[in-house]
Amino acid sequence: MKKIIILIPVYNDWESLNKLLIKINENIEFFNDINFECLIVNDASTSQPPELIKLSNFESVELLNMSENRGHARCNAFGIRYIYQNKKFDNLILMDGDGEDRPEEIKSLVQKIKENPNLSVVAKRIKRSEGPFFQSLYQLHKLITFIFTGQNINFGNYSILTRNDVEKLHSKASLWSSFSGSVKKNIKSLQEINSTRGLRYFGPSKMSLFKLIIHSFSIIAVFKYNVFFRSTLMIIVLAYLNSYLGGLTIFFQILIVIFNIIIFIVSLREKEKDLLNSHNNLDSIKKITH
Repeated sequence: MKKIIILIPVYNDWESLNKLLIKINENIEFFNDINFECLIVNDASTSQPPELIKLSNFESVELLNMSENRGHARCNAFGIRYIYQNKKFDNLILMDGDGEDRPEEIKSLVQKIKENPNLSVVAKRIKRSEGPFFQSLYQLHKLITFIFTGQNINFGNYSILTRNDVEKLHSKASLWSSFSGSVKKNIKSLQEINSTRGLRYFGPSKMSLFKLIIHSFSIIAVFKYNVFFRSTLMIIVLAYLNSYLGGLTIFFQILIVIFNIIIFIVSLREKEKDLLNSHNNLDSIKKITH
């Protein structure tokens, strides 16, 4: 029977996680030909996890407790690597644990990959739940990403991957910094479903403006060589336009140089050694079975 593993990182957001698991359990009961497992990566939460609810439609649920807090992206990277090395599976679903990745869309992801089992599926954001300020920043991020990398990255973590694609990703240094950037760079053919960003189940978002900016730069940094090449062309073109733009030429050239320096610095977050040794941060595993 086909097996799908769902990977969910969590940091202190246990109330949301419990509600999410209940809703996932409701949405997977229709797939009688698939065994589902769930791996929850506890990113060294400061609050103790409650007794997680037992779920009838999961073959098993495991809580992987980390020794040190590493952040959301690195929990995903560790989880992908751990699952590839330790689990038998056909597909891997990645999703956030706060409700913003809507569990109702799991059915669409699974149905889509059933149509073409050889291609992973990403949840393309067609509608977001945030306010106008954040949505404007998101559109700016997509524009800057396209200009400097040539890539249109319109998805986040929410996706279902084939085992072959997990194999491609599990040792890539860029995975330690950005999941979506790594997917776009290393997996050439992808399917998509339309996805609506949901609302958090409980509490305000833990994502600050600074973290959002770092997240944006981390995606762009995956394509740093594209950025450097395109930036060089831009600087040359601006030099030829000096007679038309005057002092603006130097201003834009300086901005481009500063942007490249930032991208280079952010790219240092891509640490292959830390990814390969991420298993050393695993403190304990708690198995929850129905």
